[in-house]
Amino acid sequence: MENCVESTVKLSIVIICWNDLKDIAVCLQSVYAQTKAIDFEVIVTDNGSTDGSLAYVREHFPAVRIVANGANIGFGPGNNAGFRAARGQYVLILNPDTIIHDRALEKLVAYADQHPAAGAFGCRALNSDGSFQGTAQPRPTVFGYLIGAFYLRWLGRFSDAFLADGYAGWDGRSEREVGFQAGCCLLVRAELLKALGGFDERLFHQFEDADLCHRVWKSGNPVLFYPGAEITHIGGQNRGRYPIKVILETQRSKYKYFHKHYGPNGARRIRWVSLIDYGLRYVGYRLLHCFKRNEALENRLKMYRVAIQWHWGLDPVRFIETGAEPDLGYAPLAGASESGKKGLSQNLSCV
Repeated sequence: MENCVESTVKLSIVIICWNDLKDIAVCLQSVYAQTKAIDFEVIVTDNGSTDGSLAYVREHFPAVRIVANGANIGFGPGNNAGFRAARGQYVLILNPDTIIHDRALEKLVAYADQHPAAGAFGCRALNSDGSFQGTAQPRPTVFGYLIGAFYLRWLGRFSDAFLADGYAGWDGRSEREVGFQAGCCLLVRAELLKALGGFDERLFHQFEDADLCHRVWKSGNPVLFYPGAEITHIGGQNRGRYPIKVILETQRSKYKYFHKHYGPNGARRIRWVSLIDYGLRYVGYRLLHCFKRNEALENRLKMYRVAIQWHWGLDPVRFIETGAEPDLGYAPLAGASESGKKGLSQNLSCV
């Protein structure tokens, strides 16, 4: 494989790409403009882009190493392919729709050097308008999801026992231990990442970062948040507008995560919590629909109906064991990538 010379650098930046031409150019420009004081490499791991992304990167950023996967094999497998090519002491998992500010990666690596007992690190992510984006979160638990389902997140201001999917009242301006840092910008010690085997490739969409950080914690290494490094994450504010097929893919990953870390009972319990969550949301938006009607609201109600039907008809343990699930016309996105995953070891190229 060309240009795959083995030599150690301080930081390997792994950026997954799937038709991200409009974002990856700005991302790479910010990486090179804001990273001067450490030796680093950039690896773009491409999941079969067809929008000219790779041609653009090759022409405008010739120093970038490219791992071509040939198909959309998913976030976890795609990043794992990049990890295998990495030569850094640290590996940074970075989304293509991010912008690096004010030497953020240098600061994050320096912070990691100062905290040798920690295994992974997060930084302060901002929305496009400069508002704080909660990419550092507690580890997912059944009780946390129940708190969120009943809109009781505010109780987290009084006790960590009531933390749901965020740290209530925290604006990311102070250092702290976190359950996990979202994979939009997650720094991990390369040796630990290799020992943990990277991302769990069974999680096709979402929960990959939560699972990896869960295993970092179980290895005896905390996950730390450093507010002195800031990035903008453009896509992080669009999660609530995902189409139904993507929402269901997230639910599939959720069951796999809870079964893996909390066993069959955890998977069964999260089903009931999910039904409560979507049921309450459906009722609330149905009432709103009596006074306000628009396409966005109609689509949201449809999504909630489909989610309720899917969770109601699902046997969580059977789903984990066999993949069996209700057929509502939304086939798993992961199915389209199986051929790409099977041939990954043969088709990987580093150019």
